[in-house]
Amino acid sequence: MIATYINCIAVVLGALIGLLLKKHISEKFKEVVFASSGCVTLVLGMGMALKSSNALVMILALVIGGGIGYLIRIEDGILKLGEKIEGLTRKKGETTEGSTFAQGFMSASILFCSGAMTVVGSIQAGTAGQYQTLLVKSIMDGCMAIVFGAAYGIGVAFSALFVLVYQGFFTLAGGWLQPLLGDAGIGELAATGGVLLLMIGFGLLDLKKFKTANFLPALVLAPVLLSLVSQIPFLN
Repeated sequence: MIATYINCIAVVLGALIGLLLKKHISEKFKEVVFASSGCVTLVLGMGMALKSSNALVMILALVIGGGIGYLIRIEDGILKLGEKIEGLTRKKGETTEGSTFAQGFMSASILFCSGAMTVVGSIQAGTAGQYQTLLVKSIMDGCMAIVFGAAYGIGVAFSALFVLVYQGFFTLAGGWLQPLLGDAGIGELAATGGVLLLMIGFGLLDLKKFKTANFLPALVLAPVLLSLVSQIPFLN
């Protein structure tokens, strides 16, 4: 778990640096921060999504997973959690930043946990004690946390809690998850996560607002559907 702890620390430090920068930049430059982070997120998401091995699986995972997410209102739950955390950390009488805290918490959590490096690195750390992948990811996450922290504020730092739980799960359960998912399944999970990053990028650029968190079940469904589809010859 040591690499996951380092990853969480990198996210918190990056977010705090971004928060300090946010307090000293003008509104005009904040637009530059949002534009930059939005474009970079789109590039990251596109790169991941294009690595899908089966477009049909990706579409089915997103449609079915998104439907499930909307039915059980995952995004509303995550936003409410973010608002509760904000309420606990905000001083009495201090004004709130509206939905910025909760939005930053949610968007950063998805960003830091949707890639293949998260799953592969955590499994490597849990099964073979190899930390290199997660250490590289920690540096990348720390840099993105600076940008997101400057855009959204302190809510990004609290996404480290989500990283701790998510990566910790794959680290501790890696022994039986690796053969179950397989390389192809992990790849499809990451590719589907790329689509979620695209949704976040569109939101940062104020082009289209998606309830991105509602599509989180698609990450679970992607490797499952890939396994099922691979059993049908004419779909491969």
